[in-house]
Amino acid sequence: MGKTALRWRIGQPADAEELRKHPAIREAARMLREGKLVAFPTETVYGLGADARSEEAVSRIFAAKGRPGDNPLIVHIGHLCQLRDLVAELPPKGELLVRRFWPGPLTLVLPHRGTVVRKVTAGLETVGVRMPSHPVALALLQESGVPVAAPSANRSGRPSPTEADHVWEDLGEAIDGLLDAGPTGVGLESTVVDVTGSVPLLLRPGGVTLEELREAVGEVRVDPGLEGDDHPPRSPGMKYRHYAPEGEMWLVEGSGETLVRRIRELAEDARRAGRRVGILTTEENLSRYRADRVVALGRRSDPESVARNLYRALREMDRAGVDYILAETFPAEGIFRSVMNRLHKAAGGRVIRAEGP
Repeated sequence: MGKTALRWRIGQPADAEELRKHPAIREAARMLREGKLVAFPTETVYGLGADARSEEAVSRIFAAKGRPGDNPLIVHIGHLCQLRDLVAELPPKGELLVRRFWPGPLTLVLPHRGTVVRKVTAGLETVGVRMPSHPVALALLQESGVPVAAPSANRSGRPSPTEADHVWEDLGEAIDGLLDAGPTGVGLESTVVDVTGSVPLLLRPGGVTLEELREAVGEVRVDPGLEGDDHPPRSPGMKYRHYAPEGEMWLVEGSGETLVRRIRELAEDARRAGRRVGILTTEENLSRYRADRVVALGRRSDPESVARNLYRALREMDRAGVDYILAETFPAEGIFRSVMNRLHKAAGGRVIRAEGP
């Protein structure tokens, strides 16, 4: 620590098998085996990886991020056969989800065998495991041959990194290596599902939607911990303020003209009070607002574009130096459910309801 990390730029990613021959992948894999910290892209966000079996390496993740010790980590694997070494069993519904969504943005919570260090599981009897689909991530995991604990590669509480520059800004002096393969795809973390019970339990919405999960396995419940912070965290992102910009952020609930009018009023009031105001909107409403910084997350008609750009937009607000942020809200369905989960965490639960006809 204290040195600037090595940064390897990888061009347009090929398939994982080809990438395993890349000198940067081989060097990064060697570093993981030696207990060092390597940040790498996944299809969701950039992750900060360390050997999940090494107490010292995992401790460095928590130190680099400033992460609370009761916040469990997700273990990433490159081969399905590694699952047998990590978990005691894979229930039938878990197997269905693996077949449908792996590799991909889905984490399964399963009973562990005790083969990863206690800090990874935060002392729980379960561990979250996923197999990412990004070719760089898969190549690194396969070449390293070790289970890799990897939370998002940012300072704890900050917006997650969807570009290598975000990692560099936050952690460049606290890690050993960074694989730079450009922007990520989904833009939100993986969906986390506990399959230890008779009915799968959604712990964190993400790149796989609740509707897709139910289509695959039938009934899926939503954990009460998603509704508040009074429950012990069973998954990353369930507790504490997360994904937050530096400015004070408020969500404005409403739709149509009522929503736009209320945000305009709030923005003007704040500017008259001397605040630097930012507004998070969509391309459909971009020209309708006036503030110190107005950023379109994407198109409301294209929910995936909103998810993909959310964290970039939050970081853009920080660069603009705004201290008061107003954000449009979305219906809690499909990928917008995941977007709203992140927005609520980023705003610390602060919500203003637009009134009127």
